[in-house]
Amino acid sequence: MTHAASQSESLMSAEVHRIGFGGGCHWCTEAVFAALRGVIRVEQGFIRADAPDDNFSEAVLLTFQPEKIALGSLIEIHLRTHSSTSNHSMRSKYRSAVYVMDEVQAEAARRVLIEVGPGFDAPLVTRILSFRTFKASDERFQRYSEKNAGGPFCTTYIDPKLALLRKEFGGLLRSAGE
Repeated sequence: MTHAASQSESLMSAEVHRIGFGGGCHWCTEAVFAALRGVIRVEQGFIRADAPDDNFSEAVLLTFQPEKIALGSLIEIHLRTHSSTSNHSMRSKYRSAVYVMDEVQAEAARRVLIEVGPGFDAPLVTRILSFRTFKASDERFQRYSEKNAGGPFCTTYIDPKLALLRKEFGGLLRSAGE
């Protein structure tokens, strides 16, 4: 068996889960989660939950391997890389949310919010919502940070989030070639 076939087979047999995250601009959120090991795919776009949160809001949909990165780590990274304590006027466009696929994820998310919440300067506004629908962004916006590295938006908004990720969660970053 070739290395590529072996690698493909191990990905096929590995357990994968999906979860959604919304908070700030999905360009930033996409860049943060794309940097993590165990995250197989980051789809950037818009997620809708149940009413009254049934309007689409900027978000990402992740496919990840829980044996390589824990759900709790993903949730904590999400909370620390967007304004998870700010109930600003743009929250309908940038809903601070963990979009869960089932009750098991919902319970895990509740536990993480309770555990890490006291470590923030203000109460978390992040909500746990049921995932209902995903709609991808236009292709021209996909992989925004890769396509626009060094540009004004990236240096102002994305790079500081990636710096925080390296500082606080460096052990969870992809290694070269992953």
